[in-house]
Amino acid sequence: MTIYLAADHAGHELKEKVKEFLTDSNYQVEDCGAFDFNKDDDYPDFVRKAAEAVANDPEHSRAILFGGGGQGEAMVANRFKGVRAAVYYGPRSAVSAVDVSGRKSVDSLEGIKLAREHNDANALSLAARFLTEPEAIEAVKLWLETPFSGEERHKRRLDKF
Repeated sequence: MTIYLAADHAGHELKEKVKEFLTDSNYQVEDCGAFDFNKDDDYPDFVRKAAEAVANDPEHSRAILFGGGGQGEAMVANRFKGVRAAVYYGPRSAVSAVDVSGRKSVDSLEGIKLAREHNDANALSLAARFLTEPEAIEAVKLWLETPFSGEERHKRRLDKF
């Protein structure tokens, strides 16, 4: 599997740290830019390259996108057929889930797991302004190690994309 990386100025530094982790972990990595810090660059220029690569081979490639908040990067990526990008803001963005006993807090990493298990997310957009390097690496590791469940209901839903 090839992992394509893309970042704008806000995500450049974190991309470089994650790239080092991935390379040290023996992943095949392709950097789509930005290759240096330029406060005037535009994330669509770099995200487009990564998203096109995943769209061309969604079974054997993934993308990790880095931006200030991660939403714009995911929006660009999701415009490409076959790309399913999820956004991760970090552990301080825990969501609430309701069960029969009332409300409870759910670790935000659960969202990454569900994006892989249920939606076969092949792109992960990281909110660089809200994540530390260890948090980003933990999220990337979980995302890469979590398989798609392959359950029929999830396949059926993905077919409707």
